[in-house]
Amino acid sequence: MDYNAAFAGMKVIDLSGGVAGPSCAMMLAQHGADVIKVETPHNGGDWSRILGRTYQDHSAFSLYGTLGKRSLALDLKTPQGKEVLWRLVRGADVFIEGFRPGTIQRYGFGYDAVSAKEPGIIYYSISGFGQTGPLAARPAMDPVLQAFTGIVTENKGERDGHPHRVAISLIDMFSGLLGFQAIATSLYARREQAVKQGRFIELSLMQGGAMLSVIRMIAHYLERGTTVRTSMPNGVFDTADGQINVTMIRPGDWRPFCEAIEETGLLEDPRFATHAARGVNLDELYAVLRPMFKARTTAWLSERLSANGLMNGRVNSYQEFLQEEQVAATGIMSWLQQPGVAELVPMPNIPGLPPFESGSKRAHAPALGEHSAEVLQQHGYSAAEIAGLFESKVVAGE
Repeated sequence: MDYNAAFAGMKVIDLSGGVAGPSCAMMLAQHGADVIKVETPHNGGDWSRILGRTYQDHSAFSLYGTLGKRSLALDLKTPQGKEVLWRLVRGADVFIEGFRPGTIQRYGFGYDAVSAKEPGIIYYSISGFGQTGPLAARPAMDPVLQAFTGIVTENKGERDGHPHRVAISLIDMFSGLLGFQAIATSLYARREQAVKQGRFIELSLMQGGAMLSVIRMIAHYLERGTTVRTSMPNGVFDTADGQINVTMIRPGDWRPFCEAIEETGLLEDPRFATHAARGVNLDELYAVLRPMFKARTTAWLSERLSANGLMNGRVNSYQEFLQEEQVAATGIMSWLQQPGVAELVPMPNIPGLPPFESGSKRAHAPALGEHSAEVLQQHGYSAAEIAGLFESKVVAGE
């Protein structure tokens, strides 16, 4: 088995849309599986393709979520479309769906129906609030679940005290990785079975958000909503030319910190001289420190703090991060050509796999329906039948 293609020979049918399901299936494709992304030929396909700024058939969301897949644009509301999907399901190892609970059953492709024809299939359902319960039918995306699970409450603005969502697809991306591990371990267990046993796996963004928050959630529950603050100054501080994050956890960091910022007088201040005193007077400590940070440059502070073994980091924009020498030195990013995008796209490389290379299958984000004819031909359709499906608009693309 090749470490770079552990799932080579596996066929995955991906009916999910958005971020959580597609990113899970994308990871399977990156590890060698043949992932056929089935999306509607109407309204731009997978709705992640039209989120935010668009680049022909893509947005930033779909440029990531479709990497390494083959796209088939298929109308599942037609009998012909359902027949095509059934033919795709034949011999598949994994089936992924992300419709609102109950929808896939109405299409006729619920777990019972699919597993009756493919008993060894790993069937994965991703939803917002889960398949059962009073909120199961409610539509939901990452920001809604950040609010529902408590993450937004935790992310209050330091200046306005108002709860804010974290402005990345936090729960979606984490849920995608949870889904990948659940499917990957299932495939690993199944390979040892003489008779392949399939299974149904369910994940909700609600569960993903809970797992993402588990440490903070436990602390809040046990401390009844008021977690104990560290007695060390932590957080983002304004500097003379930007901002810096400082993170300290040990009481023993206090002296090196004061020496680093050249404010050793704080060591003798009774309000801050001991761990217990700093805990009582933490707000006063911040009030004293902020002007001190504001009087120094970010580089000066970072150099001094680092020399004293204290964790810190300049607050970067994404553009600044991508230009950091450390990023280049570690090779964590690749720059990819993608259809419809006029400039190279930054893409983090996946641990354990070779860096992405423009032009390779795993580094290509397909256009909507780019592989429709290819997939149909592979699954036994004649040229005349394929032409008829295109003409009747059951499928679209190339």
